[in-house]
Amino acid sequence: MDESAEPGSRPTSRRRSRLVTCLAVAAVTAGAGLCGLAVLLAAAVVTPVPMLFMTAAAIVFLAVAYAGAVLVTARRVSPGHRRTARRVAFTAGSLVPGAVFAWAALAPAPPSPAATAMAGASPVQVSTGSTLTVIKLPARGGASRSPIVVVHGGPGVPELQDNAKAFASLTDQGFDVYLYAQLGTDGSTRLDDPRGYTRGRAVADLEGLRSRLGLSKVILIGHSNGGEIAARYLAAHPDRVAGLVLTSPGPLDPADTSVNLVSGRLDPARKAQLYGTLLQPRSLLGYLLLQVNPAAAHSFLPDAEADARNDVVLELARPALYCRGAVPAERPVQGTGFYAMQYPQSATALRPSDPRPALAGLPTPTLIIKGSCDYLSWRSATTYRDLLPNSRLIYVNGAGHNVYHDGNTTVVAAITAFLTDRPLPLPSYTAAAPPAGYEGPP
Repeated sequence: MDESAEPGSRPTSRRRSRLVTCLAVAAVTAGAGLCGLAVLLAAAVVTPVPMLFMTAAAIVFLAVAYAGAVLVTARRVSPGHRRTARRVAFTAGSLVPGAVFAWAALAPAPPSPAATAMAGASPVQVSTGSTLTVIKLPARGGASRSPIVVVHGGPGVPELQDNAKAFASLTDQGFDVYLYAQLGTDGSTRLDDPRGYTRGRAVADLEGLRSRLGLSKVILIGHSNGGEIAARYLAAHPDRVAGLVLTSPGPLDPADTSVNLVSGRLDPARKAQLYGTLLQPRSLLGYLLLQVNPAAAHSFLPDAEADARNDVVLELARPALYCRGAVPAERPVQGTGFYAMQYPQSATALRPSDPRPALAGLPTPTLIIKGSCDYLSWRSATTYRDLLPNSRLIYVNGAGHNVYHDGNTTVVAAITAFLTDRPLPLPSYTAAAPPAGYEGPP
């Protein structure tokens, strides 16, 4: 007997050995999971059928996990206990977590409540094949000015009721106001192939809608991504646009990535809640599939479920669209389109053409509105001002990205004044650098 050994050293050594074995099993499980995910995504490139790419992933996961369990127990467990230890390691480290993940990834989310249909909404089929939900707010006393078409943002966030509330007063000035839900949102057409959700299709749908409604020239009010779509429409059809209003317009420069900064305006608790929702296995897997094969993503995560999950995510992110502490008590987010929003920024999407050369020098009267709490870059607004010589940029202190949804009467007053050729309530901002209080990136 080794009398120099300290009492209790052998139990301590056994506990340390068990801990090392458990860590090794966890590492094997993690490695098997990564292998399974890699095979799943590789298989999804080849086939859009969920049963096939999920089965391939499960086979690889279990095979790698079992091989790992054999290797770990062979090195860490005595020969007489290896078979039992191998079974325990494989079951606890692979079968149980694999089953839990499979259940979480395969179980669809419960359906969300149907979006409340807005009074006066009607389907309008246009020449592209899209059927768009359209609402007309008729001019009071008869139309005496060019009609207005509101191009909502997102992409994929229709906000029809909020936009109708914001712009209803324009009907008192002799404007017919048309609001529509873009392709893939609200009651408008959903595509079987998400690759159809492009800026080019959005512009073609807008032209088809103008033609279908029999409007000769229109005034476009474009918000956020809708501002970019409105500008692209102007570049393609300058003779059809009588005026342009851009609120918090999306960047035209492909190098401008400020569109990805919205979550940075959330407080830590809200941000944690948002990321917890985004990282749910089924949602995360649908997003990853979209990066390799949109058809596979659409088969795995169908529109109704994807859109319902998207509504929840955007509701959690909504405070970032306003100045801190100024979120209005609006209705919950509904009617958004997951694929209309996510495909254009996915890894498989083709980069859109640059509209700046076609926009440069166009004389269309343009008003650009930028709020102090917008998360988009300052240059996302000044780019439009620099391209369009007959444009004015106004800066609204205390307004967020959704400049006209937060009860800021100055914004609607400025739009009304611009469209009726009256003096603006705020001066034009002509400097290149943002004001000192601007909260977004330069």
